[in-house]
Amino acid sequence: MIERVLEQEEVITQVLAADNKINRHLVPTWHIDVLKSVDKALSPLLEFTDALSVQNTKKIRNRRLNRCFRASRESLKMEPLADVPLLPGEERVIDKDIIYMCPFSGALKGKVFITNYRLFFKSADMDPAVTLNVPLGAINRVEKMGGASSRGENSYGLDITCKDVRNLRFALKQEGHSRRDIFEILFRYAFPLSHGLPLFAFLSQEKFEENGWNSYSPMQEFRRQGLPNDKWRITFLNQSYELCDTYPTILMVPYKATEEDLRKVATFRSRCRIPVLSWIHPDNLAAITRCSQPLVGMSGKRNKDDERYLDIIRETNGTTSKLTIFDARPNVNAVANKATGGGYEGDDAYQNAELVFLDIHNIHVMRESLKKLKDIVYPNVEESHWLSSLESTHWLEHIKLVLSGAIQVADKISSGNSVVVHCSDGWDRTAQLTSLAMLMLDSYYRTLRGFQVLLEKEWISFGHKFASRIGHGDKNHADADRSPIFVQFIDCVWQMTKQFPTAFEFNEHLLVTVLDHLYSCRYGTFLYNCESVRDANEVRTKTISLWSLINSDQTSYINPFYAAESSRVLYPVASMRHLELWVTYYIRWNPRIRQQQQSPVEQRYKELLALRDQYLKKLEELQLSDSTPHLANSTAPSSASPTQRVTHLHTPF
Repeated sequence: MIERVLEQEEVITQVLAADNKINRHLVPTWHIDVLKSVDKALSPLLEFTDALSVQNTKKIRNRRLNRCFRASRESLKMEPLADVPLLPGEERVIDKDIIYMCPFSGALKGKVFITNYRLFFKSADMDPAVTLNVPLGAINRVEKMGGASSRGENSYGLDITCKDVRNLRFALKQEGHSRRDIFEILFRYAFPLSHGLPLFAFLSQEKFEENGWNSYSPMQEFRRQGLPNDKWRITFLNQSYELCDTYPTILMVPYKATEEDLRKVATFRSRCRIPVLSWIHPDNLAAITRCSQPLVGMSGKRNKDDERYLDIIRETNGTTSKLTIFDARPNVNAVANKATGGGYEGDDAYQNAELVFLDIHNIHVMRESLKKLKDIVYPNVEESHWLSSLESTHWLEHIKLVLSGAIQVADKISSGNSVVVHCSDGWDRTAQLTSLAMLMLDSYYRTLRGFQVLLEKEWISFGHKFASRIGHGDKNHADADRSPIFVQFIDCVWQMTKQFPTAFEFNEHLLVTVLDHLYSCRYGTFLYNCESVRDANEVRTKTISLWSLINSDQTSYINPFYAAESSRVLYPVASMRHLELWVTYYIRWNPRIRQQQQSPVEQRYKELLALRDQYLKKLEELQLSDSTPHLANSTAPSSASPTQRVTHLHTPF
């Protein structure tokens, strides 16, 4: 019965709308009154059926959605989306007149366009037009604002919370349930995995000159580090993810450790994430190894194989008298983890090791910290209490602790001592510490391509849970696994680029691009939790790598001030006095901030570099054109030729 009534809802609404447009009523007045009453009664009925019969309502909604999709595709009223060319594989779904409640310019009338990849809004009554271009993957939550009986101007519409610090609010007319179609379409395409749809990365048809999936090869990276050697060997024990389903297939382990040793150690490490090599110092052979916590538990269990294995790691470097184990957690958290079967390496069991706690808080603390930061930077920055408000978020304090921990790791390696780094499961804080330490120690990772290798290696292949932490395509915005761990790492990298402006080949634009596509779902690079799941979903063959985009046009990601220094170790100052809020990322949606993003010094330097290239090209042309006649008259006495003169020119750049 309910299903049949709901199916007639659209017809009733259309009859009422048509009747109001003409003077002579299509139906008698008393019929109109009845229809209006029925129409008014149908609105709460739809919400009531959600609780009454979830299955039936879903079927009805799906039928209505399918009708909407067919109608939107067949409609000839869709305006051309000239401002943003559609990507190959991107399809228009719906257009709608709407009011954008802009926090900076007030209510703006315009049109919203929704595709299977983005939400695009363009205002109609401002010059220049205000536009929004939001990848649907960046949407965290879509909620209805107000109801059919809401009073007040622009009180009825949609509230959209984004993962990139933005909040968007749109208002629609209250008549005829005008927001229902756009809400359901937006909800469906913003959270495709929750609706049985593919992520846009699997629909994209973009083509690039370079295949970004070839940017990282574990074997090539090991060879670059001089591995394997007489102390370290490659194991293929995890070739089919039998040893650890969240580790890569190729692992570097101590030469003296047998395959059976590795299996035994895996039983004593959380998620079977055994200590494996991430990086080795080219001179003193000190090694950074990473793993997860030992399964000590409340009873204080010991594992002789694990203890011996860590001792073998210590012996791979002849100068390490005591292996340093950096536990990223606060001491109290590590003790508390014993209650769930985890724990840490005790002095009595690991006598040739020293344990250092780095006091970095867990994913839940970081999530709340970024939430507080968002509250004070969007939409408006509270000027009067800015410093105290920023301090209350503790965001920079967390950045300081992560950087400080990485500095300690890098310092131990530089002094010739091997280290083991872990947190709880070894895929969040561990990745932050190892990758930042490697960035400080190895200048290769500070190049554009080297940074790609670093991310692929330490974050993607070693199983940082991108899907869980970001929530790609998932409507469950309140999931406790969500956390900005990777954003925090990129923030730390940005802090280093500010302190060492000539040490990095890549610029800030690269870091912002990486974070934007962390959310966008346009590329397969950051999809899923680990390598085994990516293989199962054929990500490398069915999607495009983000590095295809970046490596096909590197000029916009290059730092013009870069000066290569191969042996330099960077030690950033991890002090609150030297750390800054990354304004051009967190507050970039404020139009006043956006106008100031381009550094005038950097812009002028780029112009001078382009001018230098032009002059050098002209110089080569002059040398080539002058070379033939000067060769013919070489025997004639003359003053220095133009060719000889130009060879003494030096550019000051």
